[in-house]
Amino acid sequence: VQLQASGGGLVQAGGSLRLSCSAAGRTLSSYVMGWFRQAPGKEREFVASIRWSGGRRVYAESVKGRFTITRENAKNTVYLEMNSLKPEDTADYYCAARMVLREEYEFWGQGTLVTVSS
Repeated sequence: VQLQASGGGLVQAGGSLRLSCSAAGRTLSSYVMGWFRQAPGKEREFVASIRWSGGRRVYAESVKGRFTITRENAKNTVYLEMNSLKPEDTADYYCAARMVLREEYEFWGQGTLVTVSS
């Protein structure tokens, strides 16, 4: 699976951004798509995931109620809608994919930088 992330940028605290991740190369019905982020000097952390078939969503506690992950089947694209952004959301955001029965994400896109100013 080839993944291409986009949509990052600079936004003020309280603002919104939508990240996109387009996927190619495989049928995604057996995959879980995830978003991760890595802030400077910190380890990469899980943000959200969605099971392509069935749409089951999981969120990190830090983003619940503010971020929404969705998918668009026709475009093989996953979105991360980010609202009420905080400076601590500043990070490189990565999309990733894993097969449903696997725990490790095996496919990764390049990062897209989100910067939230205070």
